[in-house]
Amino acid sequence: MDIGIPKEIQRDEFRVGLAPAGVVTLIHQGHRVYVQTEAGAASGFTDEQYRKAGAEVVYSAQEVYSRAQMILKVAAPAPPEYPLIERNQMLFGFLHLAVAPRELIDALSEREVEAIAYETIEGPDGRLPVLLPTSEIAGRITPQIAASLLDSTNGGKGVLLSGVPGVPPAQVVILGGGVVGSNAARAFVGLGVHVTVLDHDLRVLQRLDRFFDGRVMTMMANDYTIARAASYADVLIGAVLVHGARAPHLVTREMVRTMKPKSVIIDIAVDQGGCVETSHPTHHSAPTFIEEGVIHYCVPNIPSKVARTATHALTNSALSAITRVAASGLVQTTIQDPGFAKGINICSGALTNEAVALAHGRKARTLSEVL
Repeated sequence: MDIGIPKEIQRDEFRVGLAPAGVVTLIHQGHRVYVQTEAGAASGFTDEQYRKAGAEVVYSAQEVYSRAQMILKVAAPAPPEYPLIERNQMLFGFLHLAVAPRELIDALSEREVEAIAYETIEGPDGRLPVLLPTSEIAGRITPQIAASLLDSTNGGKGVLLSGVPGVPPAQVVILGGGVVGSNAARAFVGLGVHVTVLDHDLRVLQRLDRFFDGRVMTMMANDYTIARAASYADVLIGAVLVHGARAPHLVTREMVRTMKPKSVIIDIAVDQGGCVETSHPTHHSAPTFIEEGVIHYCVPNIPSKVARTATHALTNSALSAITRVAASGLVQTTIQDPGFAKGINICSGALTNEAVALAHGRKARTLSEVL
C-alpha cells in the first residue's frame, strides 16, 4: 500500500503522523511510504532519518496526498488541505469530528474518505488504546503547566504547588478519574500537592483510593460537589471524556465566579469542546485567557508541548492498527476487530459514529450498511 505522511499545518502542532521507527516497520512489510520534507523537523526527526528508514521524501503536501492510499496525520486536516484529499483515501488521525467544522465533515463525506479517528478506536476491554498514551502525556504534564501559571512572574497567584513546612500545598481539583485524571493525580501527588478527584463512577474512585493508599481525596461528581470543590481549588483540571462525543459542561460560569482570583483552570477536555462553560480553544503560542478573574489554559493539543515523546508514543500505539489495515484492507480489519471498527467515523460518504452524527444534526449509518 502507498502511505503518506504530510507535514502538520494546524497552528502549533509540532508532532508528526509517524516516527522513522514506524516507517521501518511499514517498509519491511512491503509498503511504500511518502513523507513530506521537514514533516518531522519540529519533533526532532530529519528528512535523512526518514530516508534511512526507507521512505521517499517529497517536497509538497500535494504530492503526498496524490500518491497515497492512506494518510497518517496527527490533527484533523486544516482548510488548505481539504482540496488535496483524494476520493476514497483512508485518513488516520486525532480527528475529533464531533467538534470539527461542518466544512471538514462535508469534505470528507463528499470525497467518500474512510476517516479513522484514533480517539474512538476501542480495545477488547473498552479502553482507547491509541488515545491512551496521549492521555497519559496530557495528564503527566499538567503539573508543569500549573506551576508556571501559578507563578507570580507569569501573573499567577504566587502559590508553590508543594508548599513548604508551615505553608500548606496548593489545592488541585481534578474532574474525571480516567487516564488523564489518574496520571495528573499521580504527578501532582508526587509533588506533595493536596489532590481531590471527582468522578461519577464509584468504581473509579475506589480504584484511585486503593492505588494512592488514601493520599488522594475522592468525591462523587455532581453539581453540588463540583461547585464545592471549584470554590477552594487553586488549580482545576478538566479531564472529562465521553467517547467520541462533545464534552458536557460540568463547570458552569457561576461556579467559575466562585473560584479564588487568579486560580487556574486547565481544561484538557477542550479538544472535545471543553467541560468548563467559560472555556474556548487556545494555542501554545497564546495558551491562556482570563475569564471571571480565573486564568484559563485551554490548549487542545497539550501533548504537542513534548512533540518528540508524543510522536514516539503515538507510533507505538497506532502502528498495530495501521499495519493491519495496510496488510488486510479496511473491510477485513473491521470484521476481525470490532473495536477498530468503532474508530471509523466516516465511511463511503456516511457518518458511522453516533456521537459525531448527533453533534452535527445528521443521521448515522451502520458500517454494515455502507461497507
